[in-house]
Amino acid sequence: MNRYESRLIHQAASLLLSYPGDDWAARLDLVRTALDTGGGAATERLRGFCAEAMAQPALDAGAAYVATFDRSGRRTLHMTYYGDGDTRRRGESLLELKTLYRDHGWQPGAGELPDFLPVMLEFAARVPGPGGRLLRAHRPGLDLLRTGLTARRSHYAAVVEAVLMTLPRATSADRRTVRERVALGPPAERVGRTVLPEVPGGVR
Repeated sequence: MNRYESRLIHQAASLLLSYPGDDWAARLDLVRTALDTGGGAATERLRGFCAEAMAQPALDAGAAYVATFDRSGRRTLHMTYYGDGDTRRRGESLLELKTLYRDHGWQPGAGELPDFLPVMLEFAARVPGPGGRLLRAHRPGLDLLRTGLTARRSHYAAVVEAVLMTLPRATSADRRTVRERVALGPPAERVGRTVLPEVPGGVR
């Protein structure tokens, strides 16, 4: 996939993974129009998502989004959570992201943490070199998010799959990290020390 196609997928996915507010129908139309210039499997995933989203009643879209992403740490859009969990390390990771954005002259909109996936995707669309490396660094988290969405049978899984198609294949280390996180969940910090919580049943 060339750089232009990757940037198109990243910008489209950023719009589709943001909360479906009053502008949702217009946003879907914008993405569908932009995708008319592209081809390939990733583009088809996004087109399929748009078709399903257009068929969903507008009043249901917001409720479905909240139920999908805001009620389970296994399907969060805040990417540092997959690697850092609720530990002090996550604060350091968020600061590193803010510094990365600032160093490349980009300031995300107010109201979202810098590890919010739509923010990271927009950065990758605007600054593809550093942004692409950032997404690759969070490949295990993206795989975990896709796993959680697929288990829920959410059509949002297609959007994350499209993003993954823009990245190199997962390494053996990536796959090992995913297996560990599926089994144990993200780290949690208690009384000044980091522990791995017991999470029964794998992905919920």
